[in-house]
Amino acid sequence: MRTSIIAAFAAFLLAAGTSAAAADHMSMGGSSEAAPFGAPVDDQHVFYHAMLSEFEGRFGRDSSFRWEGEAWAGTDMNRVLLRTEGEIIGGTVEDGQQELFYSHPISTYFNAQAGVRYDLDDRPGRGWAAFGIEGLAPLFFHVAATAYVSDTGHYGAKLEGDYDLLLTQTLILQPQIEMNFYTKDDPARLTGSGLSDIDTGLRLRYEFSRKFAPYIGVTYESKFGQSANFARAAGEGVSDFRFTVGVRAWL
Repeated sequence: MRTSIIAAFAAFLLAAGTSAAAADHMSMGGSSEAAPFGAPVDDQHVFYHAMLSEFEGRFGRDSSFRWEGEAWAGTDMNRVLLRTEGEIIGGTVEDGQQELFYSHPISTYFNAQAGVRYDLDDRPGRGWAAFGIEGLAPLFFHVAATAYVSDTGHYGAKLEGDYDLLLTQTLILQPQIEMNFYTKDDPARLTGSGLSDIDTGLRLRYEFSRKFAPYIGVTYESKFGQSANFARAAGEGVSDFRFTVGVRAWL
């Protein structure tokens, strides 16, 4: 009789220990047979981000104010991306481009993008379908290439690149370049075929925080080919070096 009682008590203790171990395992993120290697990765959370990469005054022969920024919202795999850029010269808005993209990763460092672009400024507007790729090239150069197709048979392309060179943890030197190409002349927007224009700069920023960084620099803009001829006929400058002061900020 005593042996039976001891055996029953031992079985009770073993069962209780097994239940406690299972409870601890589940409380520490353990999983059932449906997820034997841990809890599923939460990759469906919706994030958002907004950045003004350029918000600057340019001072030279033709002084101007320029902005360039983007905002996106979505998960790690699927995002909606809004971009805007433009320049104000003598009270006139030029080079105004507004873009809306769907973005999806195609590799560890690159995203494919598809969407629309609309040229919205003081010149006649133009609508485009847009397809591109954006990401980090080797050595962490940020690059982007976008192709455009309009409903009037015009084609275009934009190539962009920049690189953050850390002089210190808070002082950063950034070279940047943007080039635009078109297959046909568009006199109303003062753009010609071939390489239409280039915008490049060298900016030195100081990050008071990652979210706020004033900067100084120099920028260079130039138009080429028929775009330069259109600019001369309209009484506009063809190329200009400018001293630049601005701020970079993000949410």
